[in-house]
Amino acid sequence: MNGQVQTQVEELPQNRVRLTVQVPSHDVHHAVEHAASDLAQSVKIPGFRKGKVPRQVLLQRVGKERLMSEAVESHIGGWFWNAAAETRLRPVEQPHYDFELPDSAESDWEFTATVAVQAKPELPDWSRLEVGIAEAEVPEELVQHELDALRATVAELVPVENRPVGPEDTVVVDLVSPGGETRKDYVVELGRGAVVEEIEQGIAGIGEGDTKEIEFELADGSTQRVTVTVKEIKEKVLPPLDDELARAATEFDTLAELREEIESRLRAQVEDEVEAQFRAAAADALVAASNVDAAGPLVESRTRDLLRGLARQVEARGVPLETYLAMTGQEPEELLARLRDEAERSVGRELVLEAVAEKLGLQVTDDQVEELVREQAEAVGDDPDDALAALRESGRFETLREDIRLRDALDRVAAEVSRIPLAQAEARESIWTPEKEKAPTDTKLWTPGEGAPR
Repeated sequence: MNGQVQTQVEELPQNRVRLTVQVPSHDVHHAVEHAASDLAQSVKIPGFRKGKVPRQVLLQRVGKERLMSEAVESHIGGWFWNAAAETRLRPVEQPHYDFELPDSAESDWEFTATVAVQAKPELPDWSRLEVGIAEAEVPEELVQHELDALRATVAELVPVENRPVGPEDTVVVDLVSPGGETRKDYVVELGRGAVVEEIEQGIAGIGEGDTKEIEFELADGSTQRVTVTVKEIKEKVLPPLDDELARAATEFDTLAELREEIESRLRAQVEDEVEAQFRAAAADALVAASNVDAAGPLVESRTRDLLRGLARQVEARGVPLETYLAMTGQEPEELLARLRDEAERSVGRELVLEAVAEKLGLQVTDDQVEELVREQAEAVGDDPDDALAALRESGRFETLREDIRLRDALDRVAAEVSRIPLAQAEARESIWTPEKEKAPTDTKLWTPGEGAPR
């Protein structure tokens, strides 16, 4: 054995397969060691503390068969799902295992697993698909927003009188805590989030020379009060939008050159976003045309991953998931249904793109994976060799290889479908015809075993 799990796949009727998985000896040894440790923690043997039972004594007590059974039962699932991933199979149920227990922890071992898998999509000739793409337009308000933000960086602060604090003013205040601690001439620029929201809201609307007591909540949930006295109110006076601004704030000599650069930069961003949306739409169109029915453990696992990711995201902001649901007016069942729909869409895309990659014979070499890892590591200042070592150690090297393979498949699909204006595509989608109730008959269906579409 070369240290890698080896897998043979036998196709059976009705979208079922039988995997013969060969597990190398070092993996068997690791499983037995892990099982022995677990048993030593749970089995009570007079004269020994838990976890301190010698292996030979443990074997005499529980027997070799129980130890091997514990090792297999606790690891066979991981071995199976790794083998399924490496062979690009997508089970839709839990597998049925068939095996004899290992004779030794030092020998290779094998088992078989029979399982129903996701049916391979029947791919249409995707060059005949029509997919809508939006026009890459840069709204004038986006350009103006960029110009206003630039003006704000060189704006002049001018004292104001005879009006209260406005939502975008800069104020000079004295802050006094209940204990008498004073912070004089503290500058607060409203709208920037530099102070807690309660203080910003409390300052807005009071006049110069006024004093106000404001209560706010601390990170630990307790409350604190502070007395705020407004000493000075200043507002930003933006410079004129002219050539002088361009020269003062940028490397350009004229406002026209500056505007052209902003429009060009924003257009590139919009084009990237439009292209990303089009690629997703192309994948979804292929899913619909292939009649893919994504289901099974992979969808459920993806749904759980999405839920965990959402929970981490909102809880990182200090908001429990239950509170987030209440704030957004969502029921847990509604959230799960939405995430399951998203998971089904994601799995469906993977299924058709895997079929495309297989159809086209796409392969990704180690050099291609390493090149991408090195580029990404260098872009964020990480050591490329360390990044590669960590990727291989975590087992994500092969996952990244598959990601690149599916990306390459989507490149081909996106390049070869027919692009039509988004408005035209949406208009067609909104029109019901009897044909939409039937499977399309004018598109030749082909399977991954045939030649590439032309």
